[in-house]
Amino acid sequence: MENDMKQVRELSIQKNKPIRSRLLKWETLLAVILLAVCLGLKVMAPEIVSFGGLVENSMVFIDKGIIALSMMLILVIGEIDISVGSVACLSSVIMAFSYNHGVPFIPALAIALAVGIICGCFNGFIITYFRELAPMIVTLATMTIYRGIAYIILGDTSSGGFPAWFGSLGWGYLSEDLPVPINLTIFLVIAAVFYVVLHHTVTGRRIFAIGTNQAASEYNGINVKRIKWILYTINGFMSALAGIFLMARLGSARPNVALGYELDVIAMCVLGGVSTAGGKGSVIGVVLSVFLMGYLRYGMNIRNVPGQIMPMVIGILLLLVLVVPNLTAAIRDRIKVELQKNN
Repeated sequence: MENDMKQVRELSIQKNKPIRSRLLKWETLLAVILLAVCLGLKVMAPEIVSFGGLVENSMVFIDKGIIALSMMLILVIGEIDISVGSVACLSSVIMAFSYNHGVPFIPALAIALAVGIICGCFNGFIITYFRELAPMIVTLATMTIYRGIAYIILGDTSSGGFPAWFGSLGWGYLSEDLPVPINLTIFLVIAAVFYVVLHHTVTGRRIFAIGTNQAASEYNGINVKRIKWILYTINGFMSALAGIFLMARLGSARPNVALGYELDVIAMCVLGGVSTAGGKGSVIGVVLSVFLMGYLRYGMNIRNVPGQIMPMVIGILLLLVLVVPNLTAAIRDRIKVELQKNN
């Protein structure tokens, strides 16, 4: 037991140095690729693309980035949640339904966030206390349930008629003198909080330790159940928040919104250097990958690339992300073996 606990401490410390050593190179590569993509967009469409235009375009995809931040924590502990798109949808639908049935708008917003918290809490409860059930199967089931409830509430109709100021959450700026999108600002603030918590607190070290070795973490006194439950609840809250921003952009709630969000969000995390096996991840890497994937889609839209091609390009990129590091590590190990034989 002592050896397991020592191993957890050593591995968690090793995993929890993304900025200093292990993930710095990957983050630098992401930053270089992101810069290259932005320059490529400028060359490809100089009359359309500008710095201000790129900042403005972030409004379109930043709601996915909000979910990616909390999904990162789920992946770091070695689990997954594929119900996030349905949670965002259900939260927005219930908010719109409540508002259009007499509930004041601010309380309706609070209801939407509460729905997200309840959904995330329910996911966490099932996964935490029924450990024989795989998180992917549980959240696949709840994904279907949550979206099914949204269809029961609205059917094939939409619900809107929100106050005029609400649209500014999706398309507005902080001020005329500071043309930074409101939703982008909130995303960056949340990312800063997540960065501090994950990389500079005891809680963050415990999250990495759980992803490294869950059993040894429990022996080491870490309350794994509580942390997992809290992380799933946070993921539900962040999904609801993203649903609110999405609804502010669309102007109405529909039961078919946020379809496929879970795949895009997971792709953002993996591209950002988060390991699906757990124990490895970086907030900075995820933030860079959010913008990278967003601008790649923007560029493909400019070139009128068919919508069916976009997922294929993202899939190829993810395969490269997963395969190249493993090939590099295998080649490096083989070279070491050859050198040892020669010596």
